Amino acid sequence: MKAQQMLTGRGLHWLFQQVRGGSFRVAYTDGTIEHYGDGEPQFTVRLRDDDIFNLWSGDLSMSFGEAYMDGRFEVEGDLADLVALAIRSGLMSATETAEGLTGTALRVAAGIRSLKRQTEDIGHHYDLGNDFFRLWLDESLTYSCAYFRNASDTLERAQLQKVEHSLGKLRLQPGETLLDIGCGWGALVIRAAERFGVQALGITLSNEQRVGAMAAITSRGLSDKARVQLVDYGTLAREGRQFDKIVSIGMIEHVGKAHLAEFARDVETMLRPGGLALLHLITTIKDGPTNRWVEKYIFPGGYIPTLAEMVDQLSAQDLHIWDVENLGPHYRLTLDEWSERFERAVPRIRERFDERFVRMWRLYLRGFSAKFREATLEVHQILVSRGNPRNLSLTREDIYRAR
Repeated sequence: MKAQQMLTGRGLHWLFQQVRGGSFRVAYTDGTIEHYGDGEPQFTVRLRDDDIFNLWSGDLSMSFGEAYMDGRFEVEGDLADLVALAIRSGLMSATETAEGLTGTALRVAAGIRSLKRQTEDIGHHYDLGNDFFRLWLDESLTYSCAYFRNASDTLERAQLQKVEHSLGKLRLQPGETLLDIGCGWGALVIRAAERFGVQALGITLSNEQRVGAMAAITSRGLSDKARVQLVDYGTLAREGRQFDKIVSIGMIEHVGKAHLAEFARDVETMLRPGGLALLHLITTIKDGPTNRWVEKYIFPGGYIPTLAEMVDQLSAQDLHIWDVENLGPHYRLTLDEWSERFERAVPRIRERFDERFVRMWRLYLRGFSAKFREATLEVHQILVSRGNPRNLSLTREDIYRAR
């Protein structure tokens, strides 16, 4: 055992010596403190266990994530700085078969998944309870990338701006029908009905989201213009339902690699000829291996495609691509806002969940922030039409003029 501990210590020392582009301190269990990298340390890692990375497992993302969840080490400073430094140092690809120390890529090569399994996967994350998400999301419970015109914008303002920016791209007209695939708690559906006078239908596989969305719709007196149903988009496609406009924000990441072609085909089926669809999703720069920690603890069944992969699937249908916008920097700002609110809410979160849960969500939020900071993840909005679009402006000026 003593020999293994010595080997583990040497392994950690070697691992930390690979750091480039920054610096940090490590406080070992024997009381020694080592300085790694160049310059002033950005943070300190305080080890409670010499085997936190389980170097023999071959899966550093899992061992790192679980070690942090279990309190086997602490980070004095911003956890996102640790993840970002690991990315810049190349440790994410050089030291393991999964992708990196925290590996927040969500690239699970999903196979055949039944609707029951999809519902269970969605429920794992989104059915933690509306009260939980109210503690740290904005008032509208919008759980996707916000849109900051200025870095000083409040989260509430930025989320409303994201909804307005997205709806503006669809060029909605009164009386049109709109489908929101993966509508969350209904903020976009509500705004579309209120401001543009459309008939808006939101769909989700999360019962908690459906209940919360319908309560918000009813409280605003919009039951005749907006509704949210607990139904899969594939079911609507098979029923032959069609809509003038379609939007999907932050849902495609749950479709799975094996089902991207099916999703694109269903969007085409449900979109009326000449109609527009706006697809908003996280994308990754390069294809990569499975990340088991995120798949196990955060987003079961999740998969993040590259932009090229998504474009290929859309182009294989009768879907014409008119606009692609990268909102990656906006998601980092969003995650930083969520993290601050989450930390303020930790005392109340601990009343419902244990410390391991708190640390798991902290790692998830800060890890993703680091990924967007280092631009290994991005967010793209893709505007498509079925066939030739109806009344599409020659420029983007109308999107901004409406504001």
